[in-house]
Amino acid sequence: MNMATSKERTFIMLKPDAVSRKLVGEIITRIEKKGFNIVAMKMMTVDRALAERHYAVHREKPFFQDLVNFIIESPVVVLVLEGHDVVKQMRNLIGSTSPAEAQPGTIRGDFATDVTRNLIHASDSESVALQEIANFFSEKEIMQSQ
Repeated sequence: MNMATSKERTFIMLKPDAVSRKLVGEIITRIEKKGFNIVAMKMMTVDRALAERHYAVHREKPFFQDLVNFIIESPVVVLVLEGHDVVKQMRNLIGSTSPAEAQPGTIRGDFATDVTRNLIHASDSESVALQEIANFFSEKEIMQSQ
């Protein structure tokens, strides 16, 4: 987090299904309407090493390879958001990991159909956000918010 501001940062990934289903604009619109600043954004393909590092917390779980394989199959859009309490608010905006449990009005509740292919990733804490941002962006790629 930039010490010049009290605003929190979080990392967001629009997964391959969000890109292939042409939901990137809709999801970004919801983020912007919520009032968060996008301070970095890019489309990229994720290599296996980065995907495994990103999902390292799940390494020992049976679905780990499915997560990795999914995230490397086609392009993703990654973002850094800045705003007040952005980590918690984004988690609420995207909804439960399981689309069947996600509330209507959330991104996953409205658009996701599968636990693995659930459109979007959001950091679950400030410390995780800082690590994920560093994995996907260099400091020079992150703008100062206005």
